[in-house]
Amino acid sequence: MAASLELDRYVVDVLMPDLVGHDRKPSAFLVYLLIEALDVAREPLGYSALAERTGLSRRTCQDAIAHLERRGLIAVERRADNEAAWFRPLRPWIRR
Repeated sequence: MAASLELDRYVVDVLMPDLVGHDRKPSAFLVYLLIEALDVAREPLGYSALAERTGLSRRTCQDAIAHLERRGLIAVERRADNEAAWFRPLRPWIRR
């Protein structure tokens, strides 16, 4: 049985045009979608794994993560610079 992914409409209606059109970072949108789809907060994920899962290069994934982190769209926890990281999608458009 295939699992489904439920996205907030904001991700498609606002975030996609913003990252892809305005920021010209379609790779950041793909990486954000992957982080949303995976429950990556449970286990660390390296840039090579991100690259393999998205079809992007390792360097492009590194740039996308940096961009998403600067924009406040993901939280990144690293234990060391050369180890895999824990990524958590953030949803700043949702007021709690």
